[in-house]
Amino acid sequence: MTIEKILDGKKMTLLLEGRLDTTTAPQLEADLKTDLNGVEELLMDFEKLEYLSSAGLRVLLSAQKTMNKQGKMVICHVNETIRDVFEVTGFSEILTIE
Repeated sequence: MTIEKILDGKKMTLLLEGRLDTTTAPQLEADLKTDLNGVEELLMDFEKLEYLSSAGLRVLLSAQKTMNKQGKMVICHVNETIRDVFEVTGFSEILTIE
């Protein structure tokens, strides 16, 4: 998985490409822990994300909890497969998906 970060003031956009799974989730988790300080708006663009596992869901939940305290988090450009994962797991009720 590749992660492209765009920081614009207090807004950070993450463009994720590939698979967010057991192998790649720790990379995203580490990046978020160090990069979210001072961020009030987090936008995660899933346009090129192909797969999302439970390990990836855990990282998203952690990021959502952090952003609930300091701003907002939005996930956009979600494909049908990942949208189904969010629906089945109930994450569609927890996350803001556009």
